[in-house]
Amino acid sequence: MYTMILVPTDGSETGAKAIAPAVQLAKLCGASIVGMTVTDPYPYSGLAESVPITADIYRASIDKAAEAAIQPLADACKAAGLACDCVVAEDIHPWKAILDVAKDKHCDLVVMASHGRRGMQSLLLGSETQKILTHSQLHVLVVR
Repeated sequence: MYTMILVPTDGSETGAKAIAPAVQLAKLCGASIVGMTVTDPYPYSGLAESVPITADIYRASIDKAAEAAIQPLADACKAAGLACDCVVAEDIHPWKAILDVAKDKHCDLVVMASHGRRGMQSLLLGSETQKILTHSQLHVLVVR
């Protein structure tokens, strides 16, 4: 059915809700998992010398946070005996990075959690899950 499942996570408690279903589905299908998280580019690159944090310090902090975000998925895959290719992508639009990685890694399913925001909160904050659903040509399994 599926051979390569992309599981994007932001490291949040809500994002982690997609891990167990993705691992279970991958085991049932004999699929591999691509785990990913998205980081923001250095926000002060066009500014003068008076920036609050250097690019090197920013990158080290972001790399540490990205590793922490994706580690629970890597651990779950290892415990289940599944292959897991972990990717850290950089983009100001996480949904674009998710679709780019899905294409690059030849994924045929995206499994991701939804924060389930509604009303004004959804309008103001947007939804990466909704953007994936709108722009993806792939199957998407949304875990709530």
